[in-house]
Amino acid sequence: MHEALEKKIKQMLPILNEKQLRRYLGSEAEALGFGGIAIVSKISGKSRNTIVAGMRENDLPEESPERVRKSGGGRKAIKKKHPDRNTQFEYINSKVKQFLESGDPVISIDARKKELTGNFKNNGRACNEKKNPAKVLEHDFPLKELGKVPPYGIYGINGNEGFVNLGVSKDASEFVVESISRWWLSVGKNTYPNASRLYINCNSGGSNGARNKLFKLQLQEFVNHSGLKVHVSHFPPGTTKWNKIEHRLFCYISSHWRGQPLISIEATIDLIGSTTTTSGLKVICIKDENTYKIGVKVSDDDFEKINIKKETTYPDWNYIISPNK
Repeated sequence: MHEALEKKIKQMLPILNEKQLRRYLGSEAEALGFGGIAIVSKISGKSRNTIVAGMRENDLPEESPERVRKSGGGRKAIKKKHPDRNTQFEYINSKVKQFLESGDPVISIDARKKELTGNFKNNGRACNEKKNPAKVLEHDFPLKELGKVPPYGIYGINGNEGFVNLGVSKDASEFVVESISRWWLSVGKNTYPNASRLYINCNSGGSNGARNKLFKLQLQEFVNHSGLKVHVSHFPPGTTKWNKIEHRLFCYISSHWRGQPLISIEATIDLIGSTTTTSGLKVICIKDENTYKIGVKVSDDDFEKINIKKETTYPDWNYIISPNK
């Protein structure tokens, strides 16, 4: 009997889909009675759970003749597309063009991942003397005296120029705006002496996030000191790689220092500052020795002092901060 069953099952295996097969095996196991699940599992090579699931499905009403798995079965979709992201991209692109045409500065900002300082392995290849490879530490535990450094980058879209503020503290909102301020004093103010406004493109999360109250409060202080009217646009969630700084600055820094241990902060500054491209990218890197705290709360009274105007297009992502009178 088992030989006839084995022949029948092997004939059915290649012609049935997933749903049909488990229900067929379930019916054969049920017809055999006690021990049927083990026999069918051994012949078909399918798990006992699959056969039991088929037996249960045979007792339920048909869900849909075309459905192979029940509702909710299978992997979850990896879909991250925000319903408004295309409109926001179009808005940012249009506004960037307006600023570039009028000669006003446009910058793309973001924090790069923290880097271990010390003689650690840095992925990639570098040229060394034959049979004399660079020796690095066998572990990647941070060295207490050197720690990690958070580089904060600013990419000037107008002139293909990069600026990196290399911190020794936390990646906080104060650090973000301090980086913008340093860029403005060392690069922007001289490059755009007649500018009265600045357009900032950034991601929607982190220390420069769209919901970060401290980021907006710190921007207000920068605006008051610089006299600039700052326009801000955040990219939709999950679209970090569309931020120009990612593929016009950070990727070239990573490519430039690959295979070279970041043995000290000074060495890291030199490597970042010497990054160039055939398209003329120039990078300035400076050290920021200030200490910043994370988790600083902003009171409602302080937040109400921000002279902010939200745009009509996605006001949570687009706004303008003007100097306080």
